Amino acid sequence: MTFFIMGVKILSRLINPISFLKSRGQEQGFNDKMTLNLPDSYNIGWMQTLDDHQLISDITIPGTHDTMALYGGPAAECQAWSLEDQLKAGIRYLDLRVFAFEKKLYVMHGVIYEHSSFPKVLNTIKAFLSEFRSETVLVRVKPDLFDKSDVQELIQNMIENDSDIWFQSLIPTMGDVRGKVVFVQKDSFKLGVSLLETDTKGDYEVTHVEDKENDIRENLRKADEYCGDDLQSSVVLTYSSGTGIGTLGGMLLTPKRIAKEIDPWLYGYLDEVSSKNPKICFGIIAMDFPGFDLIQMVINFNN
Repeated sequence: MTFFIMGVKILSRLINPISFLKSRGQEQGFNDKMTLNLPDSYNIGWMQTLDDHQLISDITIPGTHDTMALYGGPAAECQAWSLEDQLKAGIRYLDLRVFAFEKKLYVMHGVIYEHSSFPKVLNTIKAFLSEFRSETVLVRVKPDLFDKSDVQELIQNMIENDSDIWFQSLIPTMGDVRGKVVFVQKDSFKLGVSLLETDTKGDYEVTHVEDKENDIRENLRKADEYCGDDLQSSVVLTYSSGTGIGTLGGMLLTPKRIAKEIDPWLYGYLDEVSSKNPKICFGIIAMDFPGFDLIQMVINFNN
């Protein structure tokens, strides 16, 4: 009888997948559609409500992991929206993997070329900020593949006289950086404010989605401890992204498959947390395939 009931439940999910996805809150967390549809009343410049004296390390910021990973097939793709649309949807932290080759800077995901260059990405961000001067965009550059030291040298030469880019280590206030790009630094890239990651080694490897949910929950707890700490001289980052590619137990868990489960769960978890403590601070939450409603849920912790 137990097996029969289980079989009926599984069959009902196959017959009516839409109702199953809705039961997971799918429409409120995950997005894999290329087209962004913004509500008519939506205000793209959500940072205009933030106090000029507020440190950027005290803000809860929606971000994307591997921001430009729109190409390369299921094992490589982490986002659906273009960079312009991610920014319009409210994303204010970008994660760029950059490869230097023959004095040029290419945006990559591992060995996959993501059809863009670092100068092109930077110009897109600056065009957005020139239109929405109330905003700031945090950018992490992660040198990839080989000759990693060349990445910082080339970028430094490109931006050294650019007043619209913050590459100091001092944590700025919102008033300091409205309309500007803020670099964040870690490991092999040393321009900008320091970045503190809550993830521990191997958290990105996923063999069971429930274990990943527990990791995120714990990492957000740590982020809450660090975020807004007067002694903290870093911006805090938590990843909700993951992949099972390369593991034995999760080899079929692509970034999209994981995000399809994690994003609705994360929406529900943040909704529950906000009802208990709406003023909590999480720092940056970097996501794969986030839907518009999930991005807004993260932003709302600042209201």
